[in-house]
Amino acid sequence: MNANNGIISQPSPYSVTETINSLEAILHAKGITIFARIDQQAEAEKVGLSLRPTQLLLFGNPKAGTSLMVAEPTIALDLPLKILAWEAADGKVWLSYNDPNYLKQRFSLSDDLVKNIAVIVPLINQALQ
Repeated sequence: MNANNGIISQPSPYSVTETINSLEAILHAKGITIFARIDQQAEAEKVGLSLRPTQLLLFGNPKAGTSLMVAEPTIALDLPLKILAWEAADGKVWLSYNDPNYLKQRFSLSDDLVKNIAVIVPLINQALQ
């Protein structure tokens, strides 16, 4: 795992599609809303461009997110939560997301509020097993 500018990237042993499918299944099972799944490779192909497999998943829990936005409205720039699965030039697949501690600092969130977004870490770990 490596962190860069508030972004954590973890290697996935699965393809981009399998990684996002696994995460999506876990989120559904936990009753977490999936707002969008964007296949950026497919979108690039629609305009005649080439992109390695890249998919973005937007998800969250409006009950948890609303309390964050009440405390700090500009956090809506980073909500809903996002996870990016992408294939590097060497064929390795990565799962990248905003570090909850980075968001805590960026928006001066209390420890209680950051718990609403820190749930992302165990969900990702579960998806990568």
